[in-house]
Amino acid sequence: MTAGTANLEKRVRRLFDELAEERGRYTPALVPREIGVVRSVSTGIARVVGLPGVGYEELLRFPHDMYGIAFNLDEDEIGVVLLGDYWRLSAGDQVERTGRVVDVGVGEALLGRVVDPLGRPLDERGPVMSDRRLPIERPAPPIMDRAPVSEPLQTGIKAIDALIPIGRGQRELVLGDRQTGKSTIAIDTILNQRDKDVICIYCAIGQRTASVAKSLAVLRDKGAMAYTTLVVAEGNDAPGLAYIAPYAATSMAEHFMEQGRDVLIVYDDLTQHARAYRELSLLLRRPPGREAFPGDIFYIHSRLLERSTHLRDDRGGGSLTALPIIETEAQDISAYIPTNLISITDGQVYLSPALFELGILPAIDVGESVSRVGGKAQRAAFRSVAGDLKLAYAQFEELETFSRFGARLDKDTRQVIEHGRRIRACLRQGESAPLSVAEQVVVLLALTEGLFDPVPLERMDEAEQAVRQTVEDLPDSLAARLESAESLDQEDREQVVEHARHLLRPFLPMDESEAS
Repeated sequence: MTAGTANLEKRVRRLFDELAEERGRYTPALVPREIGVVRSVSTGIARVVGLPGVGYEELLRFPHDMYGIAFNLDEDEIGVVLLGDYWRLSAGDQVERTGRVVDVGVGEALLGRVVDPLGRPLDERGPVMSDRRLPIERPAPPIMDRAPVSEPLQTGIKAIDALIPIGRGQRELVLGDRQTGKSTIAIDTILNQRDKDVICIYCAIGQRTASVAKSLAVLRDKGAMAYTTLVVAEGNDAPGLAYIAPYAATSMAEHFMEQGRDVLIVYDDLTQHARAYRELSLLLRRPPGREAFPGDIFYIHSRLLERSTHLRDDRGGGSLTALPIIETEAQDISAYIPTNLISITDGQVYLSPALFELGILPAIDVGESVSRVGGKAQRAAFRSVAGDLKLAYAQFEELETFSRFGARLDKDTRQVIEHGRRIRACLRQGESAPLSVAEQVVVLLALTEGLFDPVPLERMDEAEQAVRQTVEDLPDSLAARLESAESLDQEDREQVVEHARHLLRPFLPMDESEAS
């Protein structure tokens, strides 16, 4: 036997001795696990027995990599909301506790991605590599941690930014009948956040796949996916996924808010969320109330929307602005779910099907819409040029209705009606075409100064387009003041008006053009 072979045998023997010693010291630890059994499966829910220590809203693991939430804790069984393809389960399957609540991955890796409410990718771009997880249900920030709404969130939509302004940290409800342009307003608002350092979360709840694909295509074509995350629970998904979708999306948004960032979240729409919760509650035999909704339907939305706020500077100074969307039926804004949301939010934008049918887009009913907070955050330049606009428009609508009876009108009344028609024409705006602050201020200033009044209605679109070009001709210092929070002095106003008047001359009738 050579010396090398002898040394090898010694090393092997020593290794076996060490292993034998370690094995002698090892004491196996018994880890108790609670295993339950599925008693029955229904649409979106399961009834489970054999988990005596389970907690409320604890996450349970089922076969086929499926999860569920313990919702009903009865004496003899547990009602579980399933978060996946419930038809793959059958009675007798085993259920295991996880010891944790539902959580979701958060962080920068989510930007530009399309995920489901559990954070699983839907865009075929591989797994989402998030480095932090947050529970989907979190308490809202305490009152003492909140700051007043002081910064505007520009939507790029003239009718909203001028008449129904939204501030960062506000909750502004968007409601209207089906197919009146609610989602379009939300998408346009997201498009307008480009280069404004605002993170956007778009939560699609119970929508058709084609609708989600259309919204995604618009966001990609306009370059908005760089700062946007889509959280999608499609209409054919389990109702449990539709139920948790807005909470998961809010946790993703809160991660950025706690870092001091400004975030916009869109819930499209909470009507489908309420219906999914009603379906689950009825299947779990919870007592129904008004319109068959459970008694806590108000609470599920209030605890969701209370998480949107503006934090104090010592808490990071971040903000979370919410745009919940609600679908009404037959223009009934006094129905159960709309009134609940109106009482929770800080204002509403109402879209009228009558205006939509007339081609007045966006079909915002200014009289029914209100912002209870955003006016305090509105730019000083906006306030100076749009302060009396809402009153003038309301007077016009009333006089226009009166004029339909064929009454003879005096000159002043006819002037109010003609000016109101120009206001309505100026507030029209195409889809996916948000305007900058400077462009809006210039157009509204020309409107309030009456420069559009002599322009024929059929040429208003061209005239407005010409006035928007005024921004390019203004001095850089004045254009910067239009975009900033500074107010306009008289000299600034006169300079803008003079530029706009010069550009509007080709659109005036011959006698008006010569007079100017």
